[in-house]
Amino acid sequence: MVIVVLMLTFLAAFSFVLGVSPIEWESRPRLALGGLGGFDANSQKKKKPNPFIFLRKIAVINKPLTSGGLRKRLLKDLSLAHLDLSPEEFFLIKEILIVLIVFITFPAVNKDTLFFWLCMVFAFGYMLPEFWLKGKIKKIKAIIIKELPDAIDLLRLCVNAGLDFMLALKWVVEKSAPSVMIQEFNIVLQEINLGKTRRDAIKDLAAKYDLPDLSTLSRTLIQADKMGTSVAEALNILSEDMRLARFRRGEQIALKAPLKMLIPLLLFIFPVVGVLVAGPILLDFMENNPMAQLASGGTKPPQQHRK
Repeated sequence: MVIVVLMLTFLAAFSFVLGVSPIEWESRPRLALGGLGGFDANSQKKKKPNPFIFLRKIAVINKPLTSGGLRKRLLKDLSLAHLDLSPEEFFLIKEILIVLIVFITFPAVNKDTLFFWLCMVFAFGYMLPEFWLKGKIKKIKAIIIKELPDAIDLLRLCVNAGLDFMLALKWVVEKSAPSVMIQEFNIVLQEINLGKTRRDAIKDLAAKYDLPDLSTLSRTLIQADKMGTSVAEALNILSEDMRLARFRRGEQIALKAPLKMLIPLLLFIFPVVGVLVAGPILLDFMENNPMAQLASGGTKPPQQHRK
């Protein structure tokens, strides 16, 4: 009965806010990602319509909940995770998850633990999307670290072939296969074309992900631009450093492998080996107990002696 009252109250408040909120989504200018490995504006126009477009209209009611510092953090995290979601839509996902958990777990709830159950439902429904978002960001950063040395090599080859930095960046963006690093380079290129300076665009890329490799790339290019040195020479040195850093990173992962293998060895392999080795010995010891024979002085067991 309590859950029915709570659900009716939620639906009533939801309908009221939906009725007084304008059903119009906020439109913002975004950089077009055309030219990525054969993708162009025409291919983007032929995209299938989003079947969940109604969720964008419903998510407007969460706008008062996503304001201030929370909105800035969610915008940054969603941008890092390359998710086409707004903070309102992300909050709507949390609310839907909370409702699903309520319907799934309600039959197993007692009256004594109702308050604790409600707290756990809201905690899980709120935190699970956050954990998923953090994992998505971590995966994107790992992909960037992996792809950055190859992208710098392509830039180095283009600059050594006679192109300047901007033409080399444009060639790498247009001719490379779609990937996370190429997409970020495409955003940098379009920002420069829109009027942002090259220093600011590269510096913003490094500040966006806060990765040591991107910070090194940003500092090297900005220093070469300030000092007037050759970009080709800077990219050659940076390429060697990135390759060496990736080699060291691979060695570090290889050194951690024995420690990670120790847990499955202790939990799964050693017990099986112990059973195979010690099992027959234990069974033989239980059938022919030498201690009992020593206690009886090497004679027959007491029962047979009585007979």
